[in-house]
Amino acid sequence: MKQNIAHLRAYFDLLYTFFKMGCVSFGGGYAMLPILERELIEKKSWTSRAELLDYYAIGQVTPGIIAVNVSTFIGYRRNGIAGGIVATVGFILPSLIIITIIAAFMRSFADEPVVQHACAGIRLAVGVLIVNAVIDVGKNTVKSRLSLIICIAAFVLSLVFKSSPVLLLIAAGLTGFLCARGGKKRG
Repeated sequence: MKQNIAHLRAYFDLLYTFFKMGCVSFGGGYAMLPILERELIEKKSWTSRAELLDYYAIGQVTPGIIAVNVSTFIGYRRNGIAGGIVATVGFILPSLIIITIIAAFMRSFADEPVVQHACAGIRLAVGVLIVNAVIDVGKNTVKSRLSLIICIAAFVLSLVFKSSPVLLLIAAGLTGFLCARGGKKRG
């Protein structure tokens, strides 16, 4: 009986933790990185910074929303398949509730100036969160000359040539793998 209660508490903890984060999930995956780090690394110690960044990378190339994918990975790591489902539901439930409420009333207040100004302010704040997340990810991942070269090349290819993010991620991963493998053969 005590084991069942402990199991239920673990699932409730997953649900509640990801529900709280889902309540403030404005701006997508990159804007969520600081919140995920604070909750999952600093408060809960459920993962490490390196592991979270790995989940982000995997979440980037898998279908779906990055932060939702990360919640699924963390939930799965904590409590298997059921944990992945519980964490995912916890993360998306606030958005589902909020979007349903907004959709019900949107036509009646979407054109109000105060609503338009609020949305503009939220967009600016999300932009700042994304820039902050990019800087943080850069500090924690660009640690060698090779990683700096890959980062600059991906940035230029993305900005100038509008290259596909999926192809950039695959090419960067292959480049890193091949260079690391070549380094082992020399060493």
